[in-house]
Amino acid sequence: MAEIEKRLETHRIRCLSKLKMFLLAITCAFVSKTLSGSYMNSMLTQIERQFNIPTSLVGFINGSFEIGNLLLIIFVSYFGTKLHRPILIGVGCVVMGLGCFLQSLPHFLMGRYEYESTVSVSGNLSSNSFLCMENGTQTFRPTEDPSECVKEVKSLMWIYVLVGNIIRGIGETPIMPLGISYIEDFAKSENSPLYIGFVETGAIIGPLIGLLLASFCANVYVDTGSVNTDDLTITPTDTRWVGAWWFGFLICAGVNVLTAIPFFFLPKTLPKEGLKNNADIIKNDKEEKQREAVKKEKDGITKGIYNLPPICIGYIAGGLIMKKFKITVKQAAHIGCWLSLIEYLLHFLCFLMICDNTSVAGITTTYKGIQQDLYVENTILADCNKDCNCPIKMWDPVCGNNGVSYMSACLAGCETSVGTGINMVFQNCSCIQTSGNSSAVLGLCDKGYDCSMMLQYFLILSAIGSFIYSLSAIPGYMVLLRCIKPEEKSLGVGLHTFCTRVFAGIPAPIYFGALVDSTCLHWGMLKCGESGACRIYDSTNFRYIYLGLPAALRGTSYIPAFLILIMLKKRLLPGENASSGTVLIEAKVTGKENDCKDMHQNSKVLNDGELKTKL
Repeated sequence: MAEIEKRLETHRIRCLSKLKMFLLAITCAFVSKTLSGSYMNSMLTQIERQFNIPTSLVGFINGSFEIGNLLLIIFVSYFGTKLHRPILIGVGCVVMGLGCFLQSLPHFLMGRYEYESTVSVSGNLSSNSFLCMENGTQTFRPTEDPSECVKEVKSLMWIYVLVGNIIRGIGETPIMPLGISYIEDFAKSENSPLYIGFVETGAIIGPLIGLLLASFCANVYVDTGSVNTDDLTITPTDTRWVGAWWFGFLICAGVNVLTAIPFFFLPKTLPKEGLKNNADIIKNDKEEKQREAVKKEKDGITKGIYNLPPICIGYIAGGLIMKKFKITVKQAAHIGCWLSLIEYLLHFLCFLMICDNTSVAGITTTYKGIQQDLYVENTILADCNKDCNCPIKMWDPVCGNNGVSYMSACLAGCETSVGTGINMVFQNCSCIQTSGNSSAVLGLCDKGYDCSMMLQYFLILSAIGSFIYSLSAIPGYMVLLRCIKPEEKSLGVGLHTFCTRVFAGIPAPIYFGALVDSTCLHWGMLKCGESGACRIYDSTNFRYIYLGLPAALRGTSYIPAFLILIMLKKRLLPGENASSGTVLIEAKVTGKENDCKDMHQNSKVLNDGELKTKL
C-alpha cells in the first residue's frame, strides 16, 4: 500500500511539473504573439510612409489581423478541447511566424525607398535649382504621367503586408482560448488566477520587447547597407523617414517558430493539479509544506518583477489577491468594475495635457508669425516668395532661425545654401524676418520644453492608469471563467474573443484611421502629383479623437457592467450556499470553498479517484 502511495505521489509530481512546463511555454507564446502585435502596431507609421498610403488604409491593414483571427476562433474554441491542445498551439505559433515572414517580403521585392524632396543629393547642388529663383524653372516638379504613380506604389506591395497580417491572425487563434482552458482544466481553482496572472504578464512583457525592437528598427534607415546614409537629408524625426521595418518582422518570425517547439512535446491531458487519491489521508504536514512552497513562490515573484512596468505588477497582484483571499465571483465582479471605473475617470486628466501645433508658415501660422486655425492653400504663397516659382505641395520642411518652420527652403525664400546632406544650411531667406542673417536648416523646428514636459506627465498618468486597470483585469477575467461549465470554458473564451474582434478589433482601426485622416493638414505628393501619406496633423483635433473617442466608447460599456452587478446581487451562485450533501461533505474535508462549477467538477473527479482506489 505504501509503495502504491509513493508511486501515485511520484506520478502527481511528474504531472505537476508538466503543468508548470506548459505554463512556461504558454507564457512564452503570449510574449511572442504580443511581441509581433506590438511591433506591427509600432511600424504602422513606417508602413504608411513606405507605401505612401493614407491612415484609413493602414487601419484596414492593421484590422486584417482580427479578420484572420475571426475566421477560425469559434471553430478552434469549440473543437479545440477535443483535440491535442498543446500541438494546436504549437502549429499556431508556426503559422504566426510564417505570417511575419510574409510581411517582410515587400522590402526584398521592391526597389529602394525614394522620399519626397526638393534637394537632390545626387544632382549638382551648386546650381541651387531647389531654392528661390525668380522666373526660373523647377526640376523637381511632379510629372503628369500616370504610369509614374503605378511605378511608385510598387504594384500594390502593401498587399503582402495585409495577407501576412491575416495569416498571423489565423495562427494566433488557438493560443488564447486553448491555453487558458488548459490551465483552468488541470490547475487548482485557487491557483489558476495566479497562473493566468503569469500568462497575462507575458502579454505585457511581449509589447515591451516589441516597442524596444521597433524603436531600434525605426532609427535604422530602411535601405541601410544599400545606400550611403551620409547623403540623406532627413532624420528619424522627419515625417518622410522610413525605418528598417522589415528587419523586425524577420526577428518576430524566428521568435514565433522557436516558441512553438515545446508544445509538440507536451501531453494532451493531465490529472487535476494537487488531486489526492483519497481525501481522508490528507496530512497536516503536507499542507504545511504546500503553504511554504506557495510562500517561496510569492517571494520569487516579488524578485522577478522589480524592473517591470506597473501593469505587470498589477496582473500578478490581481492573481495573488484572488488566490490569497479566496475572492468569490461576486467580489471579483465588483473589484473588476470599480477599479476599471477609477482608471476611466483618471483618463480624463489627459485632456489637460496640451501641446500646440507646430508653427508651419502657410499651414498653422502666417508668414508674419500669426497663428491661423484652418489650412487655406492659397496662403502658402506670400509676398516674400510669390516670385520664387515654388511648388506649393512639395513637403521638404526647414526650420528658420526665427523659430518658424517652412514647407521648403524655396517657400522660405532662401537663395543660397552651404554644406551637404543633413548639415545643409540655407541663407538669405526673404520670408524669415529676423534682425540678423536670415537662415534655415533642414527639418521642423522643435516644439520646446513645455511640450516635452507634457509628454512626461502623460506617460506618468498612463503608467498609473495602466496599473489600476491591470489590477482589475484578472478578477474580471475570472468572472468569465468561473461562471462557465468546465467543458465549455474554451468555447466561452472563444466567444468572448469573437465579440471583441467583431465589434472592436476589426472596425476600430478603420474608423480611427478615417478620423485621423480628417485631421491631416498637408498630404505628401507622389511623382504624378497624387496625394500620398500625411505629413502633418492638427494636433488639437488629433488629441480630441485619440482621447475622446475611446472615452466615449468605454463610457457606454459601463451600462451593461452595472446591470451585471445588479443581476449577480439577486442571484445565488454555486459555491456560496451549497445545498448538495456531496458538496457539503467535500467542503468539510478540504476546508475550502470553490466557486461556481469548479466545486462540482472537483467532487466528481474525487469520487472517481476513490472508486479507482477501491477497485
